[in-house]
Amino acid sequence: MGPTMHDVARVAGVSIKTVSNVINDYPHVRPETRSRVVAAIEQLDYRPNLSARGLRSGRTGVIGLAVPSLRENYFAELADSVIRAAAQRGLGVMVEQTFGQREAELEAVANSRPRFLDGLLFSPVSLGQEDAEALSLDGPLVLLGERIFGGPTDHVTMHNTSSSQAAVEHLLEIGRRRIALIGADLHGGDEASSANLRLKGYLRALEQAGIDVDPSLVRPTEMLRWNRAGGAAATHRLVQDRVDFDAIFALTDTLGLGVLRALREEGLSVPDDVAVIGFDNIDESKYSVPSMSTVDPGRDEIAEIAVDRLIERIHEKGERRPPETFKPTFRIVPRESTGFESTDGE
Repeated sequence: MGPTMHDVARVAGVSIKTVSNVINDYPHVRPETRSRVVAAIEQLDYRPNLSARGLRSGRTGVIGLAVPSLRENYFAELADSVIRAAAQRGLGVMVEQTFGQREAELEAVANSRPRFLDGLLFSPVSLGQEDAEALSLDGPLVLLGERIFGGPTDHVTMHNTSSSQAAVEHLLEIGRRRIALIGADLHGGDEASSANLRLKGYLRALEQAGIDVDPSLVRPTEMLRWNRAGGAAATHRLVQDRVDFDAIFALTDTLGLGVLRALREEGLSVPDDVAVIGFDNIDESKYSVPSMSTVDPGRDEIAEIAVDRLIERIHEKGERRPPETFKPTFRIVPRESTGFESTDGE
């Protein structure tokens, strides 16, 4: 049998009521008393009964995170960042995958309250503007990603267009002019998608540099999949079509890893023949050969902001304040694939 609240009270030298007050985050506990209780909880590895706690306070101390797929590096690392941020604030996280399916995304939102979650962080990819009303929940919800502009919830997103423009400008600054893009279709697609927002940044950078857009350089992936296989296949086709190019902007690092593999198989040297930059700054991009330059969109900051906003909504009383949109800062991380020494440890 695991440690009980009685055990915590005995080790901390306080009453069971005081332990309960600390667990439920009541404000009128002296700091030194709170510290003793917290130390006892950690020493005993005590885990509060969230069900009983929820019956008393109306909260469980657990939030949800719904993402398309944990097999995608970005979302796996985002989940890790969210879990860390939540743990620092005394919250647990229940993670689920929607696999990018519209019905599963709608179900994730609709079922967040019945599953006794205090609130939900939600990253949809299939819902459109017409689904904004489905986000009008009787419960705290914070949206992640690009979908549902102007909806009824707080929204934590990226500087997709301006950061992509900066990525292409990085390639221009090292003298590249025939810059291919892997991961978007020049004609068509959802205007609010990551692909089109990043494509817009690519086009803007070329326009400001006075470079005409060559449609043969813009390559979608099969089934619009942003995985290694998609990046490799699009790069092989680019070479086999005998298109002249000296750089590639991959719309995710995962695509970029496929790009690096395909370039090597085609006998092209990186960065001498072709410079490559990705997007997301996933851990794997540090360890590819060569290490891959990338856009860091501020994933840890996204997690911190999202968790804090959700906590504010959970504790909100009375009339709700209007929804807000937050965009963390981004940075370019130059590495070997664009001719720089790796800057990690940065």
